[in-house]
Amino acid sequence: MDRRTFLAGSLGVSLVPFMSRLAFAAGKPVTWWYESAAPAQQEAIAKVLVGGFNAAHPDYSLTVDYRGSELDKQMRVALLSGNGPDVVYTAGPSYVAPMARAGQLLALDDYAEKLGWNKRILPVFLEMGKYDGKLYAVPKTYETLGLFYNKAVLEKNGWKAPTTLAEMEALADEALKAKLVPFASGNAGWRGNNEHYVTIAFNSIAGPENVYKALKGEIPWTAEPFVAAINKLNDWWQKGYFGPDYFSLETEQFFAQMAAGKSPMLPSGTWHFQYIQSYFKDNADQCGFVGFPSADGLGAPVYALGVGSTLSIAAASQNPDGAAAAIDYVFSPEFYGAMNSVWQGEWNTPLEDLSMVKISDTVPALYAETMKTLADAVGDNKYGYTSWTFLPPATDTQLINGIEEVWLGRSTVADYLAQLDATFQQEKAEGKVPAVPAR
Repeated sequence: MDRRTFLAGSLGVSLVPFMSRLAFAAGKPVTWWYESAAPAQQEAIAKVLVGGFNAAHPDYSLTVDYRGSELDKQMRVALLSGNGPDVVYTAGPSYVAPMARAGQLLALDDYAEKLGWNKRILPVFLEMGKYDGKLYAVPKTYETLGLFYNKAVLEKNGWKAPTTLAEMEALADEALKAKLVPFASGNAGWRGNNEHYVTIAFNSIAGPENVYKALKGEIPWTAEPFVAAINKLNDWWQKGYFGPDYFSLETEQFFAQMAAGKSPMLPSGTWHFQYIQSYFKDNADQCGFVGFPSADGLGAPVYALGVGSTLSIAAASQNPDGAAAAIDYVFSPEFYGAMNSVWQGEWNTPLEDLSMVKISDTVPALYAETMKTLADAVGDNKYGYTSWTFLPPATDTQLINGIEEVWLGRSTVADYLAQLDATFQQEKAEGKVPAVPAR
């Protein structure tokens, strides 16, 4: 396997082909439904994805339709009736298995061979996109969880970025004494933020080997390592690490809280890189990021592997070749470099070789370094497991909603894990657990 490296440098005129031409109606239509996107992000999609693809493929005409928070619901209804877009966009692998099982997705094995995806995409992601031995989805982006921190706040208080769980807890306790909120966090805009912290606890405290065993059905989710992990997470909540406004803060608000120096740390995912330049402005180098510190015995930080969204082709598509061409375009180094130069954290496609990728020198070097670290961890088979990628839908919903009951004293840790395990075992029996690559 080639070592994956980034080459940072000015794009110069290389963005011109992507930014000068938008969608044209001459070619055969290729439709793609997308979720929400801010105006600047929609502009990036129009110029880099739609314009770039249509310029490179004049026989096709790609259009992107924004469906917002209703995307999943509308997609399910459309596929059930045999309608919908050519490119099927989902929120992660757990959504793929039910669609593949229902015959709503086209197997991609022939395209993967013909277009070279088998050689271009990191193998673990091809395995994750399989159902019943066939490939049905490839990831639009992959991500990990870690710890963002405000360097200025740490320096002002004589603190250092934590490298162990004990150091992180000590820093959080000092932050409380300094009248700061240790963790910038909140779930007002997206309740699913809850699972970021459960995923961190499972991987950095219980450990990825135990998470893997539970996903494979070898141990229950009620096993002692998970009890210890959720007990620790609940301790952090009860001590006030998440602050008093958790249920009223949206994502951009709590990122701004960290940037403003009101919180020294922000435990979350690499998708937050998109906010650094907006909130740190001319001081982007004052935002740091490290792998989330692990408990004793686990060694280095665990990089929990997540797939933020997947791409498939509808079985009823009138233009499957065009849809495959659009997906193939997303997996080109030219697209990777152009899109990640204007929008970091949401289009980190799992290319096996990043040596041909060029990222604009205006992008914080920390982003390229973090993505390289994650790519190396995946390539070396040293990674953890995010809940939204590897748990089936109902289990993941239970994980998200149930942890609030623990935090608010309405449920015990034992009851929470028992309900989680019962839901998982039922979905496992129904064949709904996403593919889990062997370690």
